[in-house]
Amino acid sequence: MKKWLLLFVPILFINCSKSLKTDYPIQPVLFTNVHFNDSFWQPRLETNRTVTIPFDFKKCEETGRIDNFAIAGGLKEGKHEGMRYNDSDVFKIIEGASYSLSMHPDPELDKYLDDLIYKIAASQEDDGYIFTTRTIDPTRVAVRSGDTRWSYVAMSHELYNAGHMYEAAVAHYQATGKRTFLDVAIKSADLIESTFGPGKRMEPPGHQEIEIGLTKLYRVTGEKKYLKLAKFFLDQRGNKENHDLYGEYSQDHQPVIEQTCPTGHAVRAGYMYSAMADVAAIEGDQDYVYALDTIWQNTVYTRLYLTGGIGARYTGEAFGEEYELPNMSAYNETCAAIANMFWNQRMFLLHGDAKYIDVMERTLYNGFLSGVSLDGNEFFYPNPLESDGSHSRSPWFDCACCPCNVVRFLPSLPGYQYAVNHDTLYVNLFIGGTADIELDGQSIQIEQITNYPWQGTIEILPQPADNNKFTLSIRIPGWAMNAPVPGDLYHFLSESNAKPTLRVNGKAVNYTLRKGYADISRQWQKGDIVTLELPMPVRKVLSNDKVDEDRGKLALQRGPLVYCAEWVDNDGHARDLLVPQNTDFTVNAQPDLLHGIYTITGPVKLQNGRKQKLTAIPYYAWAHRGSGDMAVWMKYED
Repeated sequence: MKKWLLLFVPILFINCSKSLKTDYPIQPVLFTNVHFNDSFWQPRLETNRTVTIPFDFKKCEETGRIDNFAIAGGLKEGKHEGMRYNDSDVFKIIEGASYSLSMHPDPELDKYLDDLIYKIAASQEDDGYIFTTRTIDPTRVAVRSGDTRWSYVAMSHELYNAGHMYEAAVAHYQATGKRTFLDVAIKSADLIESTFGPGKRMEPPGHQEIEIGLTKLYRVTGEKKYLKLAKFFLDQRGNKENHDLYGEYSQDHQPVIEQTCPTGHAVRAGYMYSAMADVAAIEGDQDYVYALDTIWQNTVYTRLYLTGGIGARYTGEAFGEEYELPNMSAYNETCAAIANMFWNQRMFLLHGDAKYIDVMERTLYNGFLSGVSLDGNEFFYPNPLESDGSHSRSPWFDCACCPCNVVRFLPSLPGYQYAVNHDTLYVNLFIGGTADIELDGQSIQIEQITNYPWQGTIEILPQPADNNKFTLSIRIPGWAMNAPVPGDLYHFLSESNAKPTLRVNGKAVNYTLRKGYADISRQWQKGDIVTLELPMPVRKVLSNDKVDEDRGKLALQRGPLVYCAEWVDNDGHARDLLVPQNTDFTVNAQPDLLHGIYTITGPVKLQNGRKQKLTAIPYYAWAHRGSGDMAVWMKYED
């Protein structure tokens, strides 16, 4: 069976009666058409497939999450276990398993999903309602579920759960062609559409997510009512005429088109901004676009961690004020990193600007990747930039959103590498592998050969079926152009004179940047090789002086990777190191350390003046060798 599997683009089947005429001007290449074979990401996707997916399902079995569906469906006896939003964890893992199944046929996993979906379908009430805690015993529901259906949507997560179910159902249908789960999702969505909307219930969900799921249902069915409901929920936020506002925590303090900065719970915000981008692309809503542009700039210029994390505060898992970026107490939830990548990918699809991929890549290699262990079975919920040894990964959490979100993001990563627009092929991520791409009616196979992120040489081999002319737009990362991030939140201590170079078939190409991309337009032939050389010196990063915690400190970055000092490599020291500004650092390949990394070493001091050798490792790899001090930001001396 042909697989139609993608995250954002229109999919026209299931007897659609309406053509979906508009969507993002730039379209991502289907991740089923992109195949990694590199030594960095491909093993991680394989670990996700063989370790993390079965591990997460097993945890859901052990904690009653799956039994809840069976009990609600009358398939077994028992009481509801866990929190009101535990249903969503199962849905997220199904989504990730479906993505994995589309790339790696697995009869055993396919059968497991069939059996699980049977339990979910059994739990669905006759009118389409799914919320296991209420179905099992409506007189003894989990805390904050509300006394009756929809009576407490500010906190009940009924609509949040449904959104994750829709995403999972679409992914499962696209991977297998089976309608079993999709029909359950459609029945649920029809119930919610008949319950909420103008002249019906008017309150929006407290935790955004259903808006993304409804948009995916619209794309797969062509039913405009799902898209309209997604926009209705967004437009109800801040509408005090129709409901009591939930406040900034839920981004329900003012209408979305009037919001100018990120506020409240970071995951909720990231999901909302992603949904707004989806609706803006399809509906052509420029008010949404303007709001998103304004919020994005404030986020990246004043509230983004060097690791790409968002959400500074433990209280409310929330954004702080401008330049409020503490290190040890930084929250930076793994789910927030994923939401941030969702949002930035969509902003790129709207605008075609490399700055969004720059932010996404920073989050991908640092703030997100730190959230899952190298072995794939332990996780971070918060991702701080400093530790006194009290932080460690856990195999599970009572609120297990992060392990389940990791499972669904990783197999979709190939869909972030390339994108197309008419006769332009965008190269966004540098990962070894191949891809089969349809570009303006022509078939192209493209290959990348690279040891990125450890080395900066990337060979790109575009091989059209015929000798076709098209434009290859290659992202030149901001960090390679002396700009660690858009804006002035971070800057390098000194500028590097080494510039990225491009060659075609060995001959240097002069290029100018268009929104961060180097465009090469030519008649391409099989055998052509484009070589991008990205200089990768060790860079010393300083923050804006308005960031109180980082004033007088520096961090180390090489390529897209942020580094940290960990106690185990530095004679028990990490938080009391003093780095001379003129220190020259050495880069060392360590193939047997932490699944193969490059370390940074150099002479530094302790704050008591004693000389010390610094060994820094990539931030994503910390906390694998026991508990102890860790620091990204280190004090420096002139």
